[in-house]
Amino acid sequence: MTQLLHVQQLTKVFGNHRVVDRISFELAEGTSTALIGPNGAGKTTTLSMLAGLVTPTEGTVLFHNEQKKDLRSSIGFLPQYPKFFPWLTALEFTEMAARLSGVETKQARLEAQKTLEFVGLSDALKKRVGTFSGGMKQRLGLAQAIVHKPELLLLDEPVSALDPVGRRQVMNLLKELQQQTTILYSTHILNDAEEMTDQLLFLRKGVLVENGSLTDVSKKYANPRILIEFELDTEFKRFVALAPWKATSERQRVSIDPITEETNMSEVLAFLHTHSCIVRKVELQTASLEEIFMKVVVEG
Repeated sequence: MTQLLHVQQLTKVFGNHRVVDRISFELAEGTSTALIGPNGAGKTTTLSMLAGLVTPTEGTVLFHNEQKKDLRSSIGFLPQYPKFFPWLTALEFTEMAARLSGVETKQARLEAQKTLEFVGLSDALKKRVGTFSGGMKQRLGLAQAIVHKPELLLLDEPVSALDPVGRRQVMNLLKELQQQTTILYSTHILNDAEEMTDQLLFLRKGVLVENGSLTDVSKKYANPRILIEFELDTEFKRFVALAPWKATSERQRVSIDPITEETNMSEVLAFLHTHSCIVRKVELQTASLEEIFMKVVVEG
């Protein structure tokens, strides 16, 4: 897989505060990567450096193995809180963004119109941005970030400020964009990261503490366990009293954790059968991305 972006020892210091501390990673073409971390982890500063809006204190960013001073035509950026000119129409604003990103004047209006139609604003082309709802503004922000067909799309918390309906609409747009460009986005909405991510980058206090594919990270922190849910409280209490395994229990539910070679699903099912336990369900569970997040970037 061809590498699009190489980030080496990227660092940003403001005063005495090291906001981003020597982070290194690569992005392959056609992938979607989630930059995950709590507030203050350095996500926005990282994206701003990659977009060329903030100058790194140290480190290098290579685009196709080259250092480029002007990436306007190659990178699209949607900040967490995009700013608009309320007196412009959606078409005027997007056309302006296209021209600033290097699209020829004659082509800019056509590309702006096509992009607004793509993001679902075809009925609002000539409406002033000051009349837009929050969801419409977010889609307009996405339009200005992609109107010039960038190779790399940087998104800072693209759906965090939206209601569930608006979030779903934007997520569907991002899934379509995955087929066309490379995406790096910051988020703290972990369900969204699970839905559209090839790679995860975990930031804690400016340090990249974990990096890998969703599959590899999930496997590393899997923490497999067997969950048993009982029909009756009496059955639940009897199992807790008789079972030979270390388990946690709560409200007619038992979690056997962790799974080992000596403790597997077959043995648990055999025990339940031998003791005629009445259960509602038995399932093998692994750590969710939220649990991994707590382990990696909160607990450390």
